[in-house]
Amino acid sequence: MVVVVGSSNIDFTATVDRLPARGETLLGHRLVQSFGGKGANQAVAAARAGAGVGFLSKVGSDSHGDLIEQHLAAQGFSRMALLRDAAAQTGVAMILVDAAGENQIVVVPGSNQRLTPADVQHHAGLISDARVLLIQMEIPIETVQECLRLAKRHGLLTILNPAPACPLPTECFRMVDILTPNEREACVLSGVTDPAEAARILMSHGAGTVIVTRGAEGAVVLRGQTFTQIPAFIVEAIDSTGAGDAFNGALACGLAEGMLIEAAVEMAVAAGALATTGQGAQAAMPSRDRIDRLCRFGRRRSRSLS
Repeated sequence: MVVVVGSSNIDFTATVDRLPARGETLLGHRLVQSFGGKGANQAVAAARAGAGVGFLSKVGSDSHGDLIEQHLAAQGFSRMALLRDAAAQTGVAMILVDAAGENQIVVVPGSNQRLTPADVQHHAGLISDARVLLIQMEIPIETVQECLRLAKRHGLLTILNPAPACPLPTECFRMVDILTPNEREACVLSGVTDPAEAARILMSHGAGTVIVTRGAEGAVVLRGQTFTQIPAFIVEAIDSTGAGDAFNGALACGLAEGMLIEAAVEMAVAAGALATTGQGAQAAMPSRDRIDRLCRFGRRRSRSLS
């Protein structure tokens, strides 16, 4: 089983011809309300990819929390602990998507920032019963650390998606088996722009394996002293929202199944590509059949680490 601990949000997505410049007002074409949050997105992605999923999150005692609870109950998770907090509103995200499928996102965490280490300890059985822990950074860092400690204590493989990127304690790096930043996050965490050099620096901090996702360029994997480039699949992208979450959910699924890292990353790259072909985050998470089909028959971009 994959256990995911993280955020649950309501997303408000507006489509625009292009992303606005600083101080600019644009007219949009459409506003869509949907389900998001990196934790929930990745849990749904892992389940769609075929994993048994346990999920721990916190929402407010408001109408948005009610909607999320109803939605997640229908996702087929093996186990779920969706906590309610009367003192905070449910998290929301405001997303702009342009004609090329690129996006800008602002997240207001709300109840996600009230998911505490004590909550994790109270639901420790979710973690102890799993094989892989997948966690992100839309919850407090002390909660992330508690999840990693519990996971290592019970022998789980740990995956940290450091999004949104922020400084990480050395202890965090040392408890992470696989770190999965995108290029921008890798730059923020390492201080360098080159993805290969960023991966080396992040591994020197203590991470076991570093996977830098590169959008249309696929991903680069640093394991030990070996770099592996996994090229992207060519698809017709319309919305990149949630593509990184699809990648992480599918990666966790593949590793929970016992796949070698390179095979799991290839499956994850395919899932991320397919997620860009639909609108929104969770609604666009691909099924295992679609992922396997793209892996077998999809066209690949040329390998590049420029």
